[in-house]
Amino acid sequence: MNNLALFPAINVATPNFQAIATHIDRTHQIAWCYMTEQARQCFTTELLQDLNTWCDYMAANADTLGIRYHVIASTATDIFNLGGDLALFRRLVPNGDRESLLHYAIRCIDALYANITSFRSPVTTISLVQGAALGGGFETALSSDVIIAERRSRLGFPEILFNLFPGMGAYSLLSRKIGGKQAEQMILSGKLYSATELHDMGLVDVLADDGEGEAAVFDYIKRENRARNGFRAFRQARDSINPLTYEELKQSVKIWVDAAMQLDKRDLKMMDRIVARQHQVLPQAA
Repeated sequence: MNNLALFPAINVATPNFQAIATHIDRTHQIAWCYMTEQARQCFTTELLQDLNTWCDYMAANADTLGIRYHVIASTATDIFNLGGDLALFRRLVPNGDRESLLHYAIRCIDALYANITSFRSPVTTISLVQGAALGGGFETALSSDVIIAERRSRLGFPEILFNLFPGMGAYSLLSRKIGGKQAEQMILSGKLYSATELHDMGLVDVLADDGEGEAAVFDYIKRENRARNGFRAFRQARDSINPLTYEELKQSVKIWVDAAMQLDKRDLKMMDRIVARQHQVLPQAA
């Protein structure tokens, strides 16, 4: 339902943003971060700037504010996020501007890693997906401890369609959840999956009816709160066995940038078609 009106004004000073809307619910100890509706529902430089500023704010203030949960979602109808800014890539790659492309990619993993590491606080991170989550949007969803998705949602990695791969953590995150071989198949197929399919695979933790995503968040939090110490300790033990480091993400990003700089005219034409789709609402999953 993506309804910001659900949340009353909270007397907590937070930074001012253009591309996200944030809410601190001290009653339920939740920090909400909604990516707001823009002309293109992708990771623009403006959105990345706001997300990284918010991540810094959370790292500095989550403990003081008593935040136990962080939820990332979107206000856009039927879209969580459509991934990287392909229009930007389309400008940088033909010009051979590797440095700018690398800078953009590093800003992506900065925000991703902050969420992966729970802002260096005892915070449970939740992704609330209420529509299409593609490429970097899917990576963002995977970076949270918990994925709650409405049935209408579609998630996937279309990058292989223009001869690239999702380089901001997709394989690292997927392989830790479903194994390397299945992660490889998902990434190289370019297939979009329904929330129901991903729930059956174990990637979506909570499958919510359409329009009931926020309610599902509160229901989940109520369940975790009954044994929160156990939930948190289990995740710490799991992550200590197979930790995901910033250096691992950075190495993947460098490979991705080098691959992007090798795209030819045919690949860029296909990218142009997908850029056009970033202005359209994708059809709903069956």
